[in-house]
Amino acid sequence: MADDYQEFIQNIKRKTGIDLSLYKEAQMKRRLISLYEKKGFQSFGSFFSAIVKNRELLNDFLDRMTINVSEFYRNAQRWEVLEKNILPGLLDQNRNLKIWSAACSTGEEPYTIAMILSKMLPMSQIKITATDIDENALARARMGIYPERSLNEVPQMMKQKFFKREGSFYKISEDIKRTVTFKKQNLLSDDFGGPYDLIVCRNVLIYFTEEAKDQLYHKFSGALRKDGIFFVGSTEQIFNSGRYQLASAETFFYRKE
Repeated sequence: MADDYQEFIQNIKRKTGIDLSLYKEAQMKRRLISLYEKKGFQSFGSFFSAIVKNRELLNDFLDRMTINVSEFYRNAQRWEVLEKNILPGLLDQNRNLKIWSAACSTGEEPYTIAMILSKMLPMSQIKITATDIDENALARARMGIYPERSLNEVPQMMKQKFFKREGSFYKISEDIKRTVTFKKQNLLSDDFGGPYDLIVCRNVLIYFTEEAKDQLYHKFSGALRKDGIFFVGSTEQIFNSGRYQLASAETFFYRKE
């Protein structure tokens, strides 16, 4: 069975450019076995053969691989720190911030950044790049329609201003949607561009091996301008941040040195 998975890793890398060996094996394997069993397959081999022929199955695989668990203002106190302590300093240096939401899933994170910035800047000045590896997630992000549970942490004022209820869902306003450009990207193999004033990448790096994390921290640091900020998730403290030319600015916020 182990060899079956190793072969699957190689096949997927050839087919999609995604290197599954950079993800923690036990977690990823468990997640993918439950997916292929649910779809009626007996092995990674038969699952891969079907993926090659079936675009929908490939999308299901990407969906399962990337676990789209997201909500607006996730860990609300961290967003408060961004609003009160981080963004004012960045805006003092530059009113046209270059912002990237990496591994943005279904869009809640970049839209949250836009809502917070709308208190400080005219909408026409807010420009956020948001990327993810999963086409399905990006398609949902571009639609901007969310179940009520995604809005649990949204402040009431923001909910009234930027969301419209449609049945049991909420649609985000076109004004907010226009501030975000969504693109497909593989963090491990694609170029990051930059230099960015703010990079937000939260609750994603926990799924990678230590080697892959190390590679990504170097890439993120390289994509930040001097004094730019890297905002990570609340399980993702960088303990040796100096190695990446990063210094702690606040808990879970790092400044490029």
